Amino acid sequence: MGKNAVRIKDIAAKANVSVGTVDRVLHNRGRVAEDVRQKVLLMMEELEYEPNMIARTLGSNRTYRLAAIQPSHTLDPYWQAPWEGINKAARELQQYGVVLTVYPYDMSRVESFLEQMELATQAQPDGIVIAPLFYRESLPFFERWQHAKIPYVLFNTYITEINPLSYVGQDSYQSGFLAGKLLQFGQAQPGTYLIAHIAEDIANSVHVTQKEQGFRDYFAQLPAPQAAGNTIRSIDLPYPTESTFACQLTELLAQDQQLRGIFVSTSRAYAIAPYLQPYAHRIRLVGYDLLEENIQYLQEGTIDFLINQNPKEQGYYGLYALADQLVFKKEVSPFKYLPLDIIAKENLHYYVEK
Repeated sequence: MGKNAVRIKDIAAKANVSVGTVDRVLHNRGRVAEDVRQKVLLMMEELEYEPNMIARTLGSNRTYRLAAIQPSHTLDPYWQAPWEGINKAARELQQYGVVLTVYPYDMSRVESFLEQMELATQAQPDGIVIAPLFYRESLPFFERWQHAKIPYVLFNTYITEINPLSYVGQDSYQSGFLAGKLLQFGQAQPGTYLIAHIAEDIANSVHVTQKEQGFRDYFAQLPAPQAAGNTIRSIDLPYPTESTFACQLTELLAQDQQLRGIFVSTSRAYAIAPYLQPYAHRIRLVGYDLLEENIQYLQEGTIDFLINQNPKEQGYYGLYALADQLVFKKEVSPFKYLPLDIIAKENLHYYVEK
């Protein structure tokens, strides 16, 4: 019997119990002897029964109030994609009673983050999906949500010492490791490899420090002949609009003749690319994400590779993880790692929507 054709009455007949007993086991209500419950569950497994969650949900008239907390997509273009993914999922889930409220914050102001976190917490939603870029400030809220039994899903940034429902995104450490390989692979001579952090509070940005550790570990594990002579440096740059950004960068490029590659730890590789054009013949540039400006420099050859973090899917699957538990009563995996897509100008057209 195909699993799509299995009905409650079929399970009841197979287990030699009443339909009402099967219903009580399915919905975990009423009193059922343990041996009978186990027998019903066994028959469900043998028949490959899958309850019609969609029909059950549509008939429940229940409203699920979900909150999304992420940086404002109007202030940083990277966050447009996860915002679109979250809203796409919300539109699809609306028919099942899901109502979404978005709490956007200014990622340059910790006060804005705290304000939006407090607003979302006071609203007492049924679940929260969040990009927790401010590590220290996030921890007290996670504790409050845990105490209030509000499930929450992390995307973009994973924090090891907490217990979210799930994390959706890339393995930041592995993406840094990959960036190191993309910069060093095939280089004829040793040299300097630079990790560039642009307008980041490194001590408070777990995902960025994980990327840097992965990058450094790639070089550390190279065989001695390949590792000899390589120098790994990191630099903290201000916002590209600040005058000191250009000063620091141009001075560095002029002074270090052994510079072989630059790894930009966020989606702002486009900010470094214009300064790198005279040196593109000897300095590789690797960054993240298919922003319009990054695509332009990738096509020109100033950016050699982009690692696509699939930000739209991060938001989309993040909201669906909440819905899977709250609405569809499914078991949710603690991790949903998205692939590390390596984008070069030769395969770019497969990733850019027409």
